[in-house]
Amino acid sequence: MLPDVQGLPDERGVALDEVGIEGLRYPLLIADGQGVKRETVATVDMSVGIGADVKGAHLSRFVEVLHAWRDQLDRASALSLAEDVRTRLGTDKAQVRLSFAYFLERPAPVTGALSFSEYQCSLSVTSSDYGTSLELQVRVPVTSVCPCSKAISDRGAHNQRGYVTVAAAPEHQSQIWFDDLIDVAEASGSSPVYALLKRPDERHVTMTGYDNPVFVEDMARHVAVALRQDARVARFRVRVVNDESIHNHAAYAQLGWTTTAATGDV
Repeated sequence: MLPDVQGLPDERGVALDEVGIEGLRYPLLIADGQGVKRETVATVDMSVGIGADVKGAHLSRFVEVLHAWRDQLDRASALSLAEDVRTRLGTDKAQVRLSFAYFLERPAPVTGALSFSEYQCSLSVTSSDYGTSLELQVRVPVTSVCPCSKAISDRGAHNQRGYVTVAAAPEHQSQIWFDDLIDVAEASGSSPVYALLKRPDERHVTMTGYDNPVFVEDMARHVAVALRQDARVARFRVRVVNDESIHNHAAYAQLGWTTTAATGDV
């Protein structure tokens, strides 16, 4: 029998808020909003709190638990994953964060040509003696046409790539998922961004964007209005950044919001 050094007592009387692993790259299957499992590779951070009398955490158990849940990740199983970590390591609190590329199949707006769009997403889960909590985050590329440029120009208007980042905590037992946040973020811009556009699609996207100019302030407010009206959302943060095409700087707007009824438990 090999000695269990981590399981030895510690006499210094100092508890640790977080002990764990970070930066682990691991293949996962994660469900999308249509019930399809998507292959991806996640960057994984996992931690637990340990008491003042505990020398260390058994780090190998983090990977064992992750491997057991790797092919069945959705909202419910993510919560179970965090609870499993807490149980296996015998602590009162466990935290898991998975960051990954999330792909959705999107049709082009006119021809319907199919391609996959990529979104950077993360899933953060906490399990403790006080309950479980979950936060979803999406980073969504959009096109934005400048309203000021359109108003003052004889021809055209400058446009740029923007990024809408939304982090949201769902209300108790709500079924909101990445797809829902992505839809809200894409609707806030002048036009979505597509991987594949044929000429009729490009014409449509160009004209649609020109007819729907927005500042970063507009996009942040569009997202806020939509999510405040969504009973599935307990709280959110939104940050919009435009990589300006005619300025030597980026422009951004952000805000946070919490419903008065938010419980913090999912």
